[in-house]
Amino acid sequence: MALELKNPHSVMAALQTRPIDVTEIRLTAGSAQGSWGDVADEARSQRIPVVIKKSAPQKMKRRQAEDQGRRTAGSVALVKPRTPFVLNELFPDSGQETGGLWLALDCIQDPHNIGAIFRTAAFFGVRGIVLTKDRSAPINATVYDVASGGMEAVPFAVETNLSRSMTQAKETGVWIMGTSEHAEEDVSVYSQDRPWMVVIGNEEKGLRRLTLEQCDVVTRLTPTGIVDSLNASVAAGIMIARFSPFGPGTK
Repeated sequence: MALELKNPHSVMAALQTRPIDVTEIRLTAGSAQGSWGDVADEARSQRIPVVIKKSAPQKMKRRQAEDQGRRTAGSVALVKPRTPFVLNELFPDSGQETGGLWLALDCIQDPHNIGAIFRTAAFFGVRGIVLTKDRSAPINATVYDVASGGMEAVPFAVETNLSRSMTQAKETGVWIMGTSEHAEEDVSVYSQDRPWMVVIGNEEKGLRRLTLEQCDVVTRLTPTGIVDSLNASVAAGIMIARFSPFGPGTK
């Protein structure tokens, strides 16, 4: 079933990477300019239908006033979701030299968090993300729109057994770093000296016990101000920036 995407940047990314999965662009009258105009031009070049939805003059005037400054005035694109990767496609073959950063999301339940994590991951060139199938937010249109094209750039797998997935990652030479506010070691103890998979836990409960047991190390982001916790996507963004080969400290 196709998703209705409302962010033109997400739609453009899909058009440029997998146009066969974009089935139709639906624009409101007067919105075929700017980013949506670029989307329409790209879609037409790919021979994808572009439909202009007509509105009565009075209704259109009122709608334009209400939607001033918003990302979209009711325009959407019908886009099929990406097919997840098979887990072993995310990692190099065992014994080969490896580098880079991976993520695992342990039961993240807010689609806005997942979308924001994918956007940051795409910015920093994260090599892959493993998500849990159960007790996690679905990969829906909200995720794609918040990711603003990041969903098209980062390979991902959706797994029933995260613990087993982490074991498979370790067999390819990837080290597992869990994150927990209860960890004894600060994240500053570690550096970009090896390929890491950073594991981000559930917004309320953090990492599950079996997930923690599979981690090579568990670290915390130590607060220095009066607020002692971070949103899951913000914490993930800090970890990505710190341990990505393209992040701060890269030589």
